[in-house]
This record gives sequence, C-alpha cells and structure tokens, in this order.
Amino acid sequence: MMSKFDVVVIGSGPAGYVAAIRAAQLGLKTACIEKGRNKDDKLALGGTCLNWGCIPSKALLDSSYKYHEAKDNFAVHGISTGEITIDVPAMIKRKDAVIDQMVGGIGGLFKANGVTTIEGAGKVLAGKKVEVTAADGSISLLEAGSIIIAAGSIPIAIPSAPVDQDVIVDSTGALEFQSVPAKLGVIGAGVIGLELGSVWSRLGSQVVMLEALDTFLPAVDGQIAKEAAKVFKKQGLDIKMGARVTATKIVKGKVEVSYTQDDEEKTETFDKLIVCVGRKPFSNDLLAPDCGVNLDERGFIFVDDYCETDAAGIFAVGDLVRGPMLAHKGSEEGVMVVERIAGHKVAVNYDCIPSVIYTHPEIAGVGKTEEQLKADGISFKVGAFPFAAIGRAVAANDSVGMVKILADENTDRILGCHIIGNSAADLVQQIVIAMEFGSSAEDIGLTVFGHPTLSEAVHEAALAVNGQAIHMPNRKKRK
Repeated sequence: MMSKFDVVVIGSGPAGYVAAIRAAQLGLKTACIEKGRNKDDKLALGGTCLNWGCIPSKALLDSSYKYHEAKDNFAVHGISTGEITIDVPAMIKRKDAVIDQMVGGIGGLFKANGVTTIEGAGKVLAGKKVEVTAADGSISLLEAGSIIIAAGSIPIAIPSAPVDQDVIVDSTGALEFQSVPAKLGVIGAGVIGLELGSVWSRLGSQVVMLEALDTFLPAVDGQIAKEAAKVFKKQGLDIKMGARVTATKIVKGKVEVSYTQDDEEKTETFDKLIVCVGRKPFSNDLLAPDCGVNLDERGFIFVDDYCETDAAGIFAVGDLVRGPMLAHKGSEEGVMVVERIAGHKVAVNYDCIPSVIYTHPEIAGVGKTEEQLKADGISFKVGAFPFAAIGRAVAANDSVGMVKILADENTDRILGCHIIGNSAADLVQQIVIAMEFGSSAEDIGLTVFGHPTLSEAVHEAALAVNGQAIHMPNRKKRK
C-alpha cells in the first residue's frame, strides 16, 4: 500500500527540515526523507549544514580562536597563564558533541510537530510520486500532494587533486584532523577555504592558500576585500592569487602540489591539502527522466520566482536552485514554498539576503557592492566608519575593520552594507532589517544606539553617508 502525504520533502538540510516543520505547523501531513548518516552512524538530520558544514566548522573556529586568544592576546589584558597547549582530539570530540546535540534537536522538532521521518534516498517520479530506496536496497513508494526537493550540494572535485580523505581532503575531511599539520595547503581562497585555513593557522599550521582567480573575494565589496587581504596576511595566511593547481603527488605521506602562477611552474610540499573550490548541486539520481523537472547544464534545477519547477506541484529550494548557496536563503525558500502550498501569498526578498565569512574578523554584507552599483550605473553615496574609533572595540582590543553603507544619491535609501570586524555577522542584520523596511541612511542616523557598543559603528557609518559622522572628520563633498 502506497503511503500518502500532503507534502513530501527530500532532504533534511536547512532548506528541507525547516520546510517540513513549517508544513506540519500549517496542518499538512508531512514526510521528510534523509539518506545520510554521520560519523556516529546517526541519521544526519540537518544535512550538510549540521553534520559536515556550518555548525561543525563554527565549533572548530570558536575553539581555535579561544586557543589563539589565550596563547597570544591574554597578556595585553594583564592575564598571566602557564603553557597553553591544544588537545586536537578533544577539540574534535567537542565538535562532534555539538553536532549530536543539534541533530537530536531536529529529531525532537520533527516529533513535536508530527513530521514523519523516512530514512533512505528519495527520487522524484512522474505523477508526484517519490521512490525511496532504503539502505538495504528495499524500495517503497510515497504519493504526495506536493513535493519539495531540498537535497543540497556537495564539494566540487578537481582532477588535479583527487581526494583520499587522508592526505588530500575536502571540507569534510578538514574537520577531522587529529593533529595540527605543520604545513597545510588549501586550494581555494573563498569562504570555505578562508574559514578552514583560519582554524588550522590559529592552531599553528603554516597555511598556504592557492587561489586560481586573480581577484581576492570577488563577490565581496572591493574596499572590504582589500582590507581583508591585509588582515589575513598579517595573521600569517599566505594567499597566492592566480595560482592554478595542475597536479598533485603523494610522496612519503606528504603531498607535492604543482601549480602555475605568473606563467611559471611552481611546486609546494604540504603535510595535508584541503580542496575547497566550491560546491555543486546534489542532483544526481534525484529525478526520473519523465518526472517533468528539468536541470541546467550545471545540475541546478530550473525554478520560477517562487521555487516551483517545470512540473506543477513540485518545488526545489536551497543549494539546488539559482542564487547563493546559503543555509538561511534555503530555509526561507522552504518556508515560502509551504506557505504558498497552503494558499498564502508569500515571497522571498532576494535583495535582502546577508552573507557572512566567519573568519576573525568576520566579513558580512547585504545588498549591492560599490562595484555592482557602478556597473549598474546607479548614483550612490558612501559612508564608512572604522572600529578603531569605537570605544567598545578599542576596550576589547579588537578594533580591526570598518562598517560601510551605500545609499542612493537622490533618495538616500540604503542599497547595501558591508562590514569587516568583530561581530560583523550580527551587526549587518541591523541593516538587513532596515533595508527590508526601505529605510534611508538618515533613518539609521536618527536612531538612538546604545553606548558603548559595536553597533555604534553602524550608526556612525549611516551618519557619514550624509557627512554627519560625529566621531571622525567627514569628507568634504566634491563641488
């Protein structure tokens, strides 16, 4: 007998589990399919984000930063310590405990909301049916009123550096090192590469990053990216731009990496090598040929503005579809889809999706960059303010970076905000809310901010847009 559900969700990552919970809250009989199991052989509810991505990487970033602070920065506060050491296996064990707690939380939420959890690999068939293949090879069928495909993404592999999860690892393997590599290579100086490189650099690795592009962090506002490059260099990250890896060879437990840079052939030898050149949609074996759902040449699923595929009643969200591969973007798409299935008129504002790089200092942004505004021919004005002039930042001995706000030249409406600095991820959210309500720079400037706080940098940057910053000289307008 075929099981019937109002909504069947394939994948339990941030896009999938959030969609399943919201669908159940709306009174829809809901099932969520997940096939992955984590290193503790537990069903990997929460998908890549909770098990191999966002959450475990942040656990290691926080552990490594605490070690770095205790080892190198406590003295400036008058704190004396003995010898500071790092127990890497203990750090990894803590990371695993964090994963178990979060995965258990998703299971509890499913139970509390009445979501049926189904273990296996889901495949969309014609007629809004889903085939589920269990670990033992048995097959069952589900019938759905609506289907939400949220299978997520996987790391991109490159032929020149085949991953063995021992000496050459991907972003998942980089979370499992049991000791600090003396010399660590990282292919890719994007978000994932910088975060993982930062973890092991803080713990003592000599980190060399090989980035094929000539521009550092091209998606980030140029001024912020330039500041970030200076900061990371000072921290000891050796970032080689325009370095294209051509071959790797494992010799006596180490890896020799060949790459070209400035038309020269070069080599480096590393104890470990992390390959993190991006991610691709996990769409293989997900769709029956006659199901009506179509893919582009890169494996992304075609969807409309509301994430509906070419097959009516079948939706795709998160990393499988256009737009940035961000957990929060996928979650909101999942909510939008189930709300629309329930008959509500809901949309996602893609102009107000923040992005964050969890290095220290953090890098965060929302809206347009200065380069994008220039390319679009939009007249704008800029206000920037350094954390070095913020009392709370100076008192914390953490005053690197700035807040930059871009506003329309004529209407003063905020078009973007870009931050490098302590707590940038949380500070940028203030401007996300402001942009959602169509606020102007003047609106932020007229708002009362607490003192002393890091948020005052947001306030001062908004004032600086119109030449009214208080705690730094304002630039004179060109006549």
